[in-house]
Amino acid sequence: MSAKYAVIRTMFELIWLSGLPGLLRRLSQSRGVIFTLHRVLPDTPADFSPNAILQVEPNFLEYVIERLRDLDIDIVSMDEALERLAAPEKGRPFVVLTFDDAYKDNLKYALPILRRQEAPFTLYVPTALVDGVGELWWQAIEDIISRQQAIAMTVDGETDYVDTRTTSQKQAAFDTLYWQMRKMPEDERIALLRKFAAAYGYDLDQQCRDLIMDWPELRHFAGESLCTIGAHTVHHYELAKLPLDQARNEISKSAEILHAQFGQRPAHFSYPLGGPLSAGPREFALARESGFSSAVTTRPGGLYKRHAQDPFALPRVSLNGYFQSRRYVDVFATGAIFSLMGKLTG
Repeated sequence: MSAKYAVIRTMFELIWLSGLPGLLRRLSQSRGVIFTLHRVLPDTPADFSPNAILQVEPNFLEYVIERLRDLDIDIVSMDEALERLAAPEKGRPFVVLTFDDAYKDNLKYALPILRRQEAPFTLYVPTALVDGVGELWWQAIEDIISRQQAIAMTVDGETDYVDTRTTSQKQAAFDTLYWQMRKMPEDERIALLRKFAAAYGYDLDQQCRDLIMDWPELRHFAGESLCTIGAHTVHHYELAKLPLDQARNEISKSAEILHAQFGQRPAHFSYPLGGPLSAGPREFALARESGFSSAVTTRPGGLYKRHAQDPFALPRVSLNGYFQSRRYVDVFATGAIFSLMGKLTG
C-alpha cells in the first residue's frame, strides 16, 4: 500500500475512534451517499495487485449492507435518490449501491448477496466490453507486468528495459505505464496498449470476454427488479480526451444499444474513470443533452439538496478494496466527511 493510502487509513482510524461519523450524519445537510463498486471476489489479491483497489470480498459487501441498515440508513435506487434530493426537507439518510463495468464476478458473487438482502442497485454497462471487443487496459498492464522479470517501456521515443523482478519494481513500472497511458489521447493509448500486449503474447479480446459479462449473462440483471441498468459509454474511453462529436456519440450510442437490447432506455449514466481528468463541464452538459436523469462521477462527496438541481456531476464514495475494515463502513456512509476531504484535496 502506498504512502497516500497509509495516510488515508490513519485518517479513517482517527475519524472512527472520534465518533464523528454518527454526529455528522445527524447534524450535516448531506442527505445520502452513492457508493462506487467494481469487482466482488473472494480471492485474496497477490502482493502485486494494483487493481485490487477495485475489488471487495463478498463477505464485506454483505456486511456493508447489514451495517447500513443497523445505522438506519436506507438502501435505495438511483430514481428514489433523486426524489429524496428534491424533497423540501432532509429525510432519512440513504445510500445508493452502484457497480461499474459489468464484471462477470458481479453475477457470480454480488447478485446473490443483493437478492438475499433485497438491496436495490445500479449497474453501469460499457456496451463494447459486453460485445467482447473492448480493452480493460488497466488490468492488462497489471497482468503483463506480473508475469515478467523485465519489460520494455518506451517514453518520449526512447525504449528502455525495466526490471520487474520484485514487487516494488513491478509497482513502479505499473505506475509509470499507467500514467503514461492516462495522459495520452485515446487513439494513442490504444495503439500503445495493443503493441505492448502483442509483445508479450497477451490476448486483449480474450481478456475482455473472460472478465466482462456477455449479453445473455447481462440479461440476469436486466430482468432483476432490484437492478437499474445504467449507461457507461460504448468503449469506456475517458470522455474529456475525445473530440466533441466522438464524446457525444460514446454517450448517446451506449444508451441506444442498451435500449435495443433490453427495450428500455437507461435513465442514468456513469463517466468512465470519472475524475477531473476524465469528465468536466463539457461532459456534464453532454449527459444532460442526451436525456439522462443523472450522471455520476468518482469525485468524492456526499449528496445535498443542491444536487437535485443539476444531477449530472454527482459525487460518489468508493468502497475501496484497500479499506475493507468493518469499522470503516461508518466512515464510508458519512457523506459530509468525503465532501470535506474533496475540498481539502482540490
